Amino acid sequence: MSTEAVPPRQHAYTGPGLPQLPEPTYAERVRTLIALSSIATLSTLSRKHAGFPFGSLMPYALDGAGRPIFLISNMAMHTQNLKADARASLFVAQTAADDDPLGAARATMMGHIELISQADIATAREQYLARHPNSRYWVDFSDFNFFRLQPTDVYYVGGFGVMGWVDAKEYEQALPDPLAESAAGILSHMNADHVDSMILLARTHAQIEASEATMTSVDRLGFSLRLKTQEGMKGARINFPHAVATPQETRKALVEMVRQAGNPSQA
Repeated sequence: MSTEAVPPRQHAYTGPGLPQLPEPTYAERVRTLIALSSIATLSTLSRKHAGFPFGSLMPYALDGAGRPIFLISNMAMHTQNLKADARASLFVAQTAADDDPLGAARATMMGHIELISQADIATAREQYLARHPNSRYWVDFSDFNFFRLQPTDVYYVGGFGVMGWVDAKEYEQALPDPLAESAAGILSHMNADHVDSMILLARTHAQIEASEATMTSVDRLGFSLRLKTQEGMKGARINFPHAVATPQETRKALVEMVRQAGNPSQA
C-alpha cells in the first residue's frame, strides 16, 4: 500500500496549522469501504423511460481486483436495462456511527456491467457464495447469471470537506486497510474507556485543548478525533509512530503514545 500524503484539500483538518500528515489514499479508502459492505444501490439506465436512472437494491461480492460481482435474474428490471445499455453505477455507503449520515463515507463507482464468461464462473461463484451463503439456494437456477462491474471511474466522499475522484486503475491496485474488520471494535473500546487518553493525545500531538474526545476513524497510519473545545467542535488527525496491521499492534502503539505524552495509565 502507498503511504503517500494526500493532497491538502483531501483532509478536513480544523485544528492549528500543523503539517499535513500521511493518510491512506482515496483509492485505499474506497477499496476498504466497498470491501466492508455487501449491499449497495445499483443504478441502470431505464429501458422504459429513456435517460432516467433506475435504482435497485443489489447484493454484491468482490473479485481479486475489487470489481463488484452480481448474481441477478434475467427477469429483473435492472437486467433488462443492462441488455439495452451496459452503463451503470453502484452507490456504496458506510453505516453512520451517529445521527449524522452526511458525515459517513460513501462512494459511487461508474462503469460497464458485463456477463461473466464461462471460464470465470467457477471463481465468481465461489467468491459470491463466500459473501452471500444463502444464495446457494438459487445460484444454479437457469435464469440467474453472474455479472461484473468493470469500473470506469469512482467518486469518493469521506465526510464534510473530504471528496474526490479515484482513477479506476488506482482503485484496482489498492488494498483494503488491514484494520478494516477490527476498526469498529477499536473505536468502541477507545470511546468507552479511554477518553482521557485521547484528550491527552489531542493536546500533545495536535495542540488542541479539549473537554471531550471521540475517535471517529482508525487506519493503519493513524486515527481521527472529534474534539469538543471552548471554541466549538474541532477535528484532528493523529498518526501512529509507524504503520500498524493488527488490533494488537494498534493497542501497543496507542499505549506507547500515551506513555510518552506523560499519562501513566495505559490505553
